[in-house]
Amino acid sequence: MNRQFVVYGSLGIISLHLLQSCENPTDSESRVPAVVTAVVSEVTCHAAVCGGKIKSDGGEDIIARGVCWSTSQYTDLSDSKTVDGFGAGSFTSNLTDLTAGITYYVRAYATNSIGTGYSDAVKFTTKIATEFGTVTDIDGNIYLTVKLANQWWMAENLKVTHYRNGDEIPNVTDNNQWASLTTDARCAQNNSADKFATYGYLYNWYAVNDVRNIAPPGWHVPTDAEWQKLANFLGGNAVAGGKLKESGTAHWNKPNTEATNASDFCALAGGYRDNLGNFSGTGGSATFWSSTEENVSYGRCWEITYNSGALSSLANRKSRGFSVRLVAD
Repeated sequence: MNRQFVVYGSLGIISLHLLQSCENPTDSESRVPAVVTAVVSEVTCHAAVCGGKIKSDGGEDIIARGVCWSTSQYTDLSDSKTVDGFGAGSFTSNLTDLTAGITYYVRAYATNSIGTGYSDAVKFTTKIATEFGTVTDIDGNIYLTVKLANQWWMAENLKVTHYRNGDEIPNVTDNNQWASLTTDARCAQNNSADKFATYGYLYNWYAVNDVRNIAPPGWHVPTDAEWQKLANFLGGNAVAGGKLKESGTAHWNKPNTEATNASDFCALAGGYRDNLGNFSGTGGSATFWSSTEENVSYGRCWEITYNSGALSSLANRKSRGFSVRLVAD
């Protein structure tokens, strides 16, 4: 490292500039191995598979290689690690004894007689759910289910068109008709069959709260208290949304902040229909009704957005169309 001291005496200020030449690394630095981290896969509650590939041995034999991990992105060999043989090439690493629902950073490393080189850190989050199942509605639609907070939740949006007694839930496509409703209704986002196939139906609160029951036997629309119980189980409202929403940007706008889907709830940004009948929000938000009433005009709902990891509790007009997830009795 070259150091240069510069004094600005006329200003009465003394500044220290430390200049380091990046063009001329030391001989030992150039001979440390270079390695990259493999994609993290097969993530479960307590384990994952990773690995790496040696890009350069630095001119010396690789005597140890593997991955290290911790909750810090600056993880190193003082943290948990694997030792996966020696020599050049690719290697596979099994990460074990992980804690459910925790975000980890993993880096591949390689060591020769000169020293140890590390890759950049890769982030992943372990799963929370350990039990899965299915439930079937009156129309014959089969939904994946997941056990969270000692409750069974649907892991897909509701698509049902009939109440438990067989009566049809009206499909309202006209904006003006939707805006004037004080009775039950459903619709597909943008009245699109493709959107329906991905996101299910949007329902107004009158359908959610109808005495004929939108849920199959043994299931119901969750109350505000049940949504809050789920949020608490996932670490609180500030972070629960990220653990509920699908990761990536296939069904969410960028950056899809903090999305890990650690819960396997697989929330998708199906958007909503407002009280004037206009469609909006696809890619930007997922909003789910609760069965809890705020007042004569408003019901309670829970929202996740593309730019936050939070799960937010809101009051919204009963005439709006939101997605529905069910919870077991």
